[in-house]
Amino acid sequence: MSLDINTLVKAVKRAAVDAVMAQKPMAFCLGEVVSASPLKISIDQKMTLTAAQLILTNAVRDYVVYMTVDHSTESTSGGSGDASFSSHSHKYTGKKKYTVHLGLKKGEKVILLRCDGGQKFIVFDRVEVPK
Repeated sequence: MSLDINTLVKAVKRAAVDAVMAQKPMAFCLGEVVSASPLKISIDQKMTLTAAQLILTNAVRDYVVYMTVDHSTESTSGGSGDASFSSHSHKYTGKKKYTVHLGLKKGEKVILLRCDGGQKFIVFDRVEVPK
């Protein structure tokens, strides 16, 4: 049986596509947080990812930032009647530590990027999925 050139080219292209797909290249997928602590994300009925398989961006985790501030507080009216809470203002300056609370919660939908042949997933952000 002899192959013409078109059939051969198609066979080579198909083999190349199959080889790439077998390597599970990066691909986006949707998931749902099924547990916040410990973190578990379900990407389909058959696969639930654990924290060891997840790489979190700052958009989906609590993290600390340091900010430099230089301002004065606004005067307060001392609403409690206690003299220690009387109207005052003061300077607020320096490098301050703040915690940004963006950790995932059960039931949230997320967008993930599969990488490392499907062994690791980067959790990019929350998404709203129309019902």
